[in-house]
Amino acid sequence: MVKVYTNAHLFTGEGEVEKGYIRFEESILGVGKMELFEEEENEEVIDMEGKYVIPGFIDIHSHGGYGIDNMDADPDKINDMIQKMLEEGITSYFPTTMTQSDEAIEAALKAIAEAAESNPMIQGIHVEGPFISKDYKGAQPEEYIRVAQLDKLKEWQELSGNLIRLITYAPETGDVSDFEEYCVENDIVLSAGHSGANYKELLESKATHITHLFNGQKGLHHREIGVTGYGLLEDDVTVEMIVDGFHISEEMVKLAYRTKGADGIVLITDSMRAKGLPEGESELGGQTVFIKDKQARLESGNLAGSVLTFIDAFKNMMEYTGCSMLEAVKMSSFNQAKEFGLSTKGQLMPSFDADMLVLDKVLTLKQTIAGGKVHEFNN
Repeated sequence: MVKVYTNAHLFTGEGEVEKGYIRFEESILGVGKMELFEEEENEEVIDMEGKYVIPGFIDIHSHGGYGIDNMDADPDKINDMIQKMLEEGITSYFPTTMTQSDEAIEAALKAIAEAAESNPMIQGIHVEGPFISKDYKGAQPEEYIRVAQLDKLKEWQELSGNLIRLITYAPETGDVSDFEEYCVENDIVLSAGHSGANYKELLESKATHITHLFNGQKGLHHREIGVTGYGLLEDDVTVEMIVDGFHISEEMVKLAYRTKGADGIVLITDSMRAKGLPEGESELGGQTVFIKDKQARLESGNLAGSVLTFIDAFKNMMEYTGCSMLEAVKMSSFNQAKEFGLSTKGQLMPSFDADMLVLDKVLTLKQTIAGGKVHEFNN
């Protein structure tokens, strides 16, 4: 049945309607101001007075959560995990792999492709590593790191059913020109990450994205601005940010926001298996991870992904920077949809997928609507 939410404060992605309606089934049928609303036959009208309605979150960088990792290579578990992600507002997801053996990566890609056959929330795959720098490996296992291999990427793209849309690599580690050209021709966004590239090397590369800005990369220096500086300075480069209060200080989040603006940032969780689970030991890439005080760390003390939920990333960004809710929406969905050509995602507009969230006035998530199906939460 057609549903209509009325008297809602809508954030469409490009603008806002303070008192509006949105009519939907699997897709959005109409959006407008309440003074233009006319009830039609055979539809359910629900009053959303005092509620915000925004586009569903798009997480392009997440390894797992709720006891499951994409590298487990189990399509049923991957789908179970993605179902749980509705509770944090994610309606589109890029399952993310990590640096492992070829066999492990290939098994994961096959499993994700199988899961995607029945799960429209899977909108792409992010391959993070193994074509990165050992000097900036972070929590990526060093023994599997190597220079970019075009033949291997072609093989992986075929195994994935052409779902790879984003790849994290270190452009300084060798001759990557053919590798980069293939990615550009096949709509795979090149992201510099776990990289020690300098500014000149990055200008000569085809990287248009930065993996988890400030983390796992050559940072800012007053004589060499590195990967971080390239991301902050270049207008046509999009930067990811893990806004959990641990990976980046509140002040640095604010600095990045003032430098890039809302149009140049995409929020991510970079979450791992332990998200949504109690504190204690977990695992990432065969390495023991310790979860305490909302942080995931290796035995060495290095951060190892996050246990951040997307709704918290959304709220933290507003708290740390003072950005508007419309800007937070841009960084949570609109920008991702635009960058990756997700033509029916990231906006509340007619003909777009009915992927949206209902929040109360203190930004508690009350409903996630994915493809028109309503999931209610008693938060």
